[in-house]
Amino acid sequence: MRHIITKFPPKTLIKRLLTTTATTTTTTPGKLDRIATEVLSLNAVELHDYSILFSLKMGLKTAGPASISSGSGPSAQAADAAPAAAEAKTVFELKLEKFDAASKIKIIKEVRTFTSLGLKEAKDLVEKAPSVIKTGVSKEEGEAIVEKLKQLGATVVLE
Repeated sequence: MRHIITKFPPKTLIKRLLTTTATTTTTTPGKLDRIATEVLSLNAVELHDYSILFSLKMGLKTAGPASISSGSGPSAQAADAAPAAAEAKTVFELKLEKFDAASKIKIIKEVRTFTSLGLKEAKDLVEKAPSVIKTGVSKEEGEAIVEKLKQLGATVVLE
């Protein structure tokens, strides 16, 4: 920073900063307002296509089956996108639907092993079944937990 200040006289530097700031603040809100208005005028299918295009341009995801349409028209695009979204699900939730009253303590202990909950929190969570007991679980990890809880007498669903 010191190097830049020594190259320019202070008045010139301040003048340049003020003119640069003034031009960007006067043009930016109008430009952003125009973009927002155009995005809000899109229908649902166009919004979906725009979100995919924007993600690709930003380098956030690679092109997948949801962005390729085999048919024509909005209904064909929506029909193609729905199965692709269902196939791409990699994160699941574990939902405890019900349990045997006799095995309540064992289920609470098991819930504590795969969550970071204390005894009281795990007990409250189990007692207010049906409830989601863990989110962000991979399919393999979720199936292993479901099997353990089913052996103890609980009804658990991987959603």
